[in-house]
Amino acid sequence: MDAMKSYDVLIVGGGMVGASLVQALAGQGLRIAVIESVPVETRTEPGYDDRALALAHGTRKIFHALGLWEELSAAATPIHRIHISDRGHCGFTRMERTEEGLEALGYVVPARAITRVLGGVLRQPGAVDLYCPAVLSELEIDESGAMARLSTDATEQEITARLVVAADGAGSSIRDRLGIPVQVHDYGQVAIVTNITPQLPHHNIAYERFTETGPLALLPMSEQRCAVVWTVDEKDSDTVTALSDAEFLDRLQDRFGYRLGRLERVGRRQAWPLRLVRAQESVRQRLALVGNAAHTLHPIAGQGFNLGVRDVAVLAEVIVDAVRADRDPGDLAVLSRYGSWRQGDHRRVTAFTDGMARMFTLPLPAFGVVRSAGMVALDLLPPAKRLLTRLTMGRGGRVPRLARGLPL
Repeated sequence: MDAMKSYDVLIVGGGMVGASLVQALAGQGLRIAVIESVPVETRTEPGYDDRALALAHGTRKIFHALGLWEELSAAATPIHRIHISDRGHCGFTRMERTEEGLEALGYVVPARAITRVLGGVLRQPGAVDLYCPAVLSELEIDESGAMARLSTDATEQEITARLVVAADGAGSSIRDRLGIPVQVHDYGQVAIVTNITPQLPHHNIAYERFTETGPLALLPMSEQRCAVVWTVDEKDSDTVTALSDAEFLDRLQDRFGYRLGRLERVGRRQAWPLRLVRAQESVRQRLALVGNAAHTLHPIAGQGFNLGVRDVAVLAEVIVDAVRADRDPGDLAVLSRYGSWRQGDHRRVTAFTDGMARMFTLPLPAFGVVRSAGMVALDLLPPAKRLLTRLTMGRGGRVPRLARGLPL
């Protein structure tokens, strides 16, 4: 066993959220380690089937403050307008970039590009000690610090840290290992994710269309593609994914309509079961949860990753402020500031996504009339629509320095 190394921050999970936290803390004089079980990919080739993520305006500002946006922007497609409608009803709502005085409400970026840029962050010489691929076999946390035992390349090693950050996703082993309770709701739905090419140009419009089986989103991408997130009943998912390309496009056309003309091409399909998972604690002594380890949401309105990036912005600010004040970043009194700060944003976004997912699948016809009337009213009430727009852009509540474009 190698000699024990000590760190200020140990991040378990080197995915997009974990790597974002590394970049946020870089240059602050902190000793940082990352444990990641999957080899970090830094070079991937673009293709038609690129999986895409919608980045909110607030996320773009955070990435810009972190020095990452310039490289990401080359692959980003701006969203100029969001069109929300309810299948079978006449009501709709539109959100416009001009109403917010912005060049874009958000951006659609291939996950490949984000992974490449953030994978490079983990490979920066001297910025972080990366244990990858590595498996965390033991974790002990007490008042004095945390000890982690990990296995990598057939060797075992013990490391210590003042703070452990769980960035290990929806099935967080850290959360389970430490017995942190979670609230789980299974939507009984599956998200079918793919890319399509429509007959007509998308004009940088994102569509969110509600159907009786769940929401359907079409997001503008490069080369006039659209990323599709189509929610179907769990019992129908195998049938939908097994359809031929032509049958799939016909079924999707029936759900979406003809706002983009005929849907002419479809790529490879992937299916993701949908659950709401909320950790009942986001902090403990020497522990903080970020991203999907703290909250896994319904993909409606594309809020999940953006919420995780805001976790990073707040936690980084709390850690850096503590270190500058000569305080222990793993102390519960310090971490409670992160927990209480994030509580409101988590609650608002979870209530919004969960409420929308449930409301727009209620089968009673009367609810359809109410939903349609509600969307018409929202479109005619600028203050209400502005509140919704600001929520989806990540501009609600207290905003951390990075989300204001300011350095830590």
